[in-house]
Amino acid sequence: MAEVLQQLPRALWMLIIFLLGFLCLAGLLALAELKKREQPPPIYGEIADFTLTNENGHATSLVDLTNHVWVTDIIFTRCAGPCPRMTEQMKSIQDSLPQDSSTRLVTLTTDPDYDSPEILKRYGQHFGADFDRWMFLTGTKNEIAGLAANSLKLGSTPIAPADQKDAADLFIHTTIFVVVDKHARLRGPVFQTGGDDVDWTNTIRPNLLTTIHRLEREP
Repeated sequence: MAEVLQQLPRALWMLIIFLLGFLCLAGLLALAELKKREQPPPIYGEIADFTLTNENGHATSLVDLTNHVWVTDIIFTRCAGPCPRMTEQMKSIQDSLPQDSSTRLVTLTTDPDYDSPEILKRYGQHFGADFDRWMFLTGTKNEIAGLAANSLKLGSTPIAPADQKDAADLFIHTTIFVVVDKHARLRGPVFQTGGDDVDWTNTIRPNLLTTIHRLEREP
């Protein structure tokens, strides 16, 4: 066997060495990626207590979400831009969660002057929301800003009337999903919803669901 190996051409030896080196490097990279995935999502901050009003007109506060992982975004029902897509994506998260999942979905409005509980409920019904696990919250502008901007890092800025392109062009707001753990802590990563269905289906949603499942397993 040794004699056979000695007779191998130098080029073949170099190829074998290259392949072995490549396999070792690939293994090390895979191990590093596995360890990275095993790391718990980082903690970005605490969620301050709040009291808002849900789609049924009932007061909802932080205690109602304690011991639940929750995913949240900010939209407004008159939006003709990214909001319908974001809500469809939130619906796809709802449909992807197991029936026994305790995770909650939370949609905030950035347009409380218009988005009453009744309007939010009709909006949720239009998109097939399961109100047992998905709530739509409104309140005063200050109350919403206290939760959205200060705790969840979800920004929203009114567009000046002179700069509005149409009657629905009212706000510029973040188009992300953020995740809160069972101890009311904002956890990473932040998930950009975007406009690419392929990217959402193949990358963003699977990663978001993985984060949810990991946080559900935490004590």
